[in-house]
Amino acid sequence: MTRSFKPYPFAPRHYEGAAPPLIDGNDPVRRPVAIVGGGPVGMTLALALARQGVRSVLIDADDSVCTGSRAICISRRSLEILKRLGAVQGFLQKGLPWTGGRSFYRDTEVFRFTMHHDDEQSLPPMINIAQYQIEQFLLDELERHADLIDIRWQTRVTGIEQSDGSDAQRGATLALRTGDTAWRMQADWVVACDGGRSTVREALGLKLTGTTYEGRYVIVDIALHSERATERLAYFDPPSNPGSTVLVHKQPDDVLRIDYQLRDDEDPQAAIEPDNVIPRVQSVLDAMGETGEWSPIWITVYKANALTLERYRHGSVLFAGDAAHLVPIFGVRGANSGIDDADNLGWKLGCVVNGIASPDLLDSYSDERVFAARENLSYGMKSTEFMAPPTFGFELMRTAVLGLAEHHPAVRPLINPRQTHPIAYVESPLNRVAADGVQAAGAVPVASRFASGPAPGSVLPECRLQRISDGKTVDMHVTDLLAPRFTALRFGMDASQDAEWQRIQDDLASRAIPFNTITVVDTDVKLGADSTAVIDHSGRLHHMLDATPGTVYLIRPDGHVLARWRDGTAAATHSALIAALNIRSKERQS
Repeated sequence: MTRSFKPYPFAPRHYEGAAPPLIDGNDPVRRPVAIVGGGPVGMTLALALARQGVRSVLIDADDSVCTGSRAICISRRSLEILKRLGAVQGFLQKGLPWTGGRSFYRDTEVFRFTMHHDDEQSLPPMINIAQYQIEQFLLDELERHADLIDIRWQTRVTGIEQSDGSDAQRGATLALRTGDTAWRMQADWVVACDGGRSTVREALGLKLTGTTYEGRYVIVDIALHSERATERLAYFDPPSNPGSTVLVHKQPDDVLRIDYQLRDDEDPQAAIEPDNVIPRVQSVLDAMGETGEWSPIWITVYKANALTLERYRHGSVLFAGDAAHLVPIFGVRGANSGIDDADNLGWKLGCVVNGIASPDLLDSYSDERVFAARENLSYGMKSTEFMAPPTFGFELMRTAVLGLAEHHPAVRPLINPRQTHPIAYVESPLNRVAADGVQAAGAVPVASRFASGPAPGSVLPECRLQRISDGKTVDMHVTDLLAPRFTALRFGMDASQDAEWQRIQDDLASRAIPFNTITVVDTDVKLGADSTAVIDHSGRLHHMLDATPGTVYLIRPDGHVLARWRDGTAAATHSALIAALNIRSKERQS
């Protein structure tokens, strides 16, 4: 149920749908990867594959990017992913950065939170940007890779059939319809990014499991010029809307997003009628002191779900984003977790398609992202139970917390919205396989323990660094070192190992495995004008990674740590990387 009114200050381009040249109703070109769904997740995946040189076709039922703000909060982790994929600039130019928010009970402020942000960070902890803008910036980037990404607009999936046989013979046939033309496409791999009502998921007879909440929210985008700061505002039982919970977010281009909870006795269909929405919104604006003229743009109803598939790989079909899991909007984990899915799957599927990894590597995508989904669902459910209490008991507890919070700081953390955060794959099979691969190869003795720092499966932390360029010192960040490739961070200048590192670099390059070695030094090391080393001028990276001369961190293409050694070698790095790409999982059926 959705209502659209005044056009946004944004005019999407519209595209004609067209089937490719067909032979007996079949696309004669077998596609390496077919991505169903052209939202943020599908577009990010197509871009991630293109960065690996992998061709894909993106299939979307619409003729343009979406309407409505939908997902509006993009996290620092998602921005890091977009930065690594070369698509972040538009987001930073258009998005409104914010670092925290405030919560009110009736007319009293009862909680204030701030997300981590300091001068060491290259990206804000969160930006507000409407989903139609997200999709347009991603689409602009995809069009720059038109040689690798084919977009099929106004094309619906009507069925899917998988092939049996070995990995080499596997694939799927999609039944499609573009206008009046029914046609079929064969693909080695199909990725379903087609949202909460996934046609692919339904066609395969798969079900999401978990919790569905009865509480509903009306979501309203309005055109309004406001001078207020960008922050998350939450109002519990406000005098303007008694008994309701209201969320407010400022968006770019003079758009304000207001979410308000419906009472149990309100009809959702009637609730989105303008005659019912306008007075509720006006009362919120009056209470906020917003006196400017406004008009509604887009209205819809939202119902919280905490659901997931048990596995995200089913033969040659993989699931990502809302097609794989539905996460409550509270804590902004929906689109952000989907972008993380695409990042995780993109490098793994790219390695498989390029023939440098076993298809079993894709099982680790399912393992890691199902784990992440369950963690996101755990946080999301706690937030939902506070924002929209599902029972009288939860409502009683919330009322007590809010009533005590003004004078009792100890209870205020219970109001925390639990914003999204990077998830460490602590139990990932890749961690074990990489370690076992090193031991089996006899590459290094057992490494000494780390006292701190990111363990395998964790996201590499951010901080400022420097490098020498044309004889001048240039500022940079850790995220500037990362790209869609494996990266070995060597701490210290040990010239005696340079030849061995060059040998493994050459070997991996000959196998078309994306890999780079970066040397990190402290300020005591004197570098020449043509040095490629990176300078940890403050010592912060050494401290955060518990690194000493000889330490090596091997980073995955998605920015997670694959392995680390106190006294690392090129041979250990090589063995861990090869073992991860050739992961085998005999106990698990694909």
